[in-house]
Amino acid sequence: MTSEPTAEVVDLCRDLLRIDTTNTGDNDTSVGERRAAEYVAEKLAEVGVESVLHESAPGRANVVARIPGADPSRGALLVHGHLDVVPADADEWSVHPFSGEVRDGYLWGRGAIDMKDFDAMVLAVVRHWQRTGVRPPRDIVLAYTADEEAGSDYGARFLVENHRDLFDGCTEAIGEVGGFSYSVNDSQRLYLIETAEKGIDWLRLHAKGRPGHGSMVHDDNAVTALAEAVARIGRHRFPVVVTDTVRAFLEEVSDLLGIELDPNDPETAIAKLGPIANIIGATIRNTANPTRLSAGYKDNVIPGRATATIDCRSLPGQSELLERQLRELVGPDIAIEYVQRQPALETTFDGDLVEAMSAALRAEDPGARPVPYMLSGGTDAKAFSQLGIRCFGFAPLRLPADLNFSALFHGIDERVPVDGLQFGVRVLDRFLRTC
Repeated sequence: MTSEPTAEVVDLCRDLLRIDTTNTGDNDTSVGERRAAEYVAEKLAEVGVESVLHESAPGRANVVARIPGADPSRGALLVHGHLDVVPADADEWSVHPFSGEVRDGYLWGRGAIDMKDFDAMVLAVVRHWQRTGVRPPRDIVLAYTADEEAGSDYGARFLVENHRDLFDGCTEAIGEVGGFSYSVNDSQRLYLIETAEKGIDWLRLHAKGRPGHGSMVHDDNAVTALAEAVARIGRHRFPVVVTDTVRAFLEEVSDLLGIELDPNDPETAIAKLGPIANIIGATIRNTANPTRLSAGYKDNVIPGRATATIDCRSLPGQSELLERQLRELVGPDIAIEYVQRQPALETTFDGDLVEAMSAALRAEDPGARPVPYMLSGGTDAKAFSQLGIRCFGFAPLRLPADLNFSALFHGIDERVPVDGLQFGVRVLDRFLRTC
């Protein structure tokens, strides 16, 4: 195996993709996280980096390592990535989702962009440094976590609650879903750096009714009550609220694309953004999407209970408002139970770390224009922010102009461009040497 990080990153990412780390949200059926954690620990140990492995439950493993920097008086930088992936149905894919196949200039597999690409990039850079004697300007803490895809209870949140000493001195962090490109034209690309992310408000709705025989006239049916409440939520569009981060992004984009931005109608400008419109469009309002239904045990029995799961995402500072809005939608007879409730995050797009990110991107792509944006989903940053760490999303990738990047997250035929992966290694190497 070559020691050059831009070549080695493909091998490292392929190896990780071939380890099935499916997280179903159930400990009994989730697999592979310990095997992947041991792989990471082994690759670090090969170049002399000691790490610790902590299991939160059998098989749910996390790896943390600290690389000493030149100036120990400075705050440490946390670099974190999760090892778990969402399920994939092989029958729906063009290649097997855990094959790690290279085809048409892409590396294919579940986790290719969410987020074993970044896991491999960081490993490649660190291994290269250890071989060549590079020392970062400050301590760098590496965290490879479990369970991000189901709320981080067995991963980042477990580490924060039980092993926070591993993150002593960490003041800033970088993680997933930031630093990727959006092509404006042949010579200019926006690079979206995540400075904010929506809150996670996963909840269940519970309806109760009178059980009975399915052949009877029945006016107290739990399934009917639940279905009506779910339909009201699913069809509802919450009011537009433009946060500081989204406003800054839209102003940058409008200036670069020559789009007139109406503060009262941001959706018109967002609709012109092509493949990233879905991501940005979900950050101008609270959202609530029904995802699961459960009721009944026999075809001719009216059940006394019915349950639905709703995936809600709240804007910064709006979690309580969203709860009130949902309560009005479902009515007084439907009970609301929170499954996960994690706050939204937002920081400013300034400071030395942002300058270092921007400089590294421009050095590798003279047409780069870094901009802040809000992620419509959530990451492990929610857990690490509880330690007072300022969190960013910065997993750099230069993407083909015609690639619908957002559709690959949790989608079919997830893949990462090989040259984009190698671009990310070069950017990370520059950034981490100057951070």
